[in-house]
Order: sequence, then structure tokens, then C-alpha cells
Amino acid sequence: MQSSTDLRIGVPVADRVTVRGIRAFGRHGVLDFERAQGQDFVVDLTCWLDSPRAAQTDDLEATVHYGVLAERVVADIQAEPVALVEALAERVARTCLSFAPVTQVEVTVHKPKAPVTVQVDDVSVTVTRSKS
Repeated sequence: MQSSTDLRIGVPVADRVTVRGIRAFGRHGVLDFERAQGQDFVVDLTCWLDSPRAAQTDDLEATVHYGVLAERVVADIQAEPVALVEALAERVARTCLSFAPVTQVEVTVHKPKAPVTVQVDDVSVTVTRSKS
């Protein structure tokens, strides 16, 4: 994936915060029984940000508090059901981009118990979004 560009100085922003395996129970799906029974969803995300100020100042406000981010992603999973995993991934991406330092995000939503007619280990959707 290409890095985003810091428009103030025109250089690539390659710093990332990654959180993998955020798990929560949700009721998302196209089928009625998916919404009635629900299941676990797992989210992996990578946030691109400009973090030199955080590194230089050791200031949590200059970066992404990944504990708070993970809590908000859990809230996204537990929120109002959507039919498509793509819609859930979009919701999570918007949450990530709401953090001021984040310029771009990649979100993968896993639906390990997706109701398909063949045996699979996992079904996932990955979206990449940016502020620009």
C-alpha cells in the first residue's frame, strides 16, 4: 500500500498504528437468522498517521490511543445491524478517521462464521479510506 502524503511538507507519511483481532458480538447479515442469533466479528486495522511529534514529545494526544480506538471499534460492531460486511467496514473506517492524526486507514472485517454452503476458514472484507 502506498503511504499518504503530508501536504504541509510534501513527504510520504509512513508511520502506522496497527491493531489486530478486535473481537465483538454483532448481529450483522443479510439473512434473518444472522440478525436474530448474531455472531462474533473480528476487525484488524492499520492507521497511517504523522507521528514524529508524538515520538519527540512523548505525548499521547499526538497519536492514536489504540485502547480508545479498540473500544470504539467494539461499539461499532455492537451498534445497529447492517446487512453487508462492507457497510460494517465502512463504519469502522469512519471511526478510525475521526482521530485527528489519522490520514488513512485499512480495515479488515472478518466474519468467521459466515453462512456459506461450503467449508471456509474465514470470510473477510478489506476497505482502505483516507481523509483526502
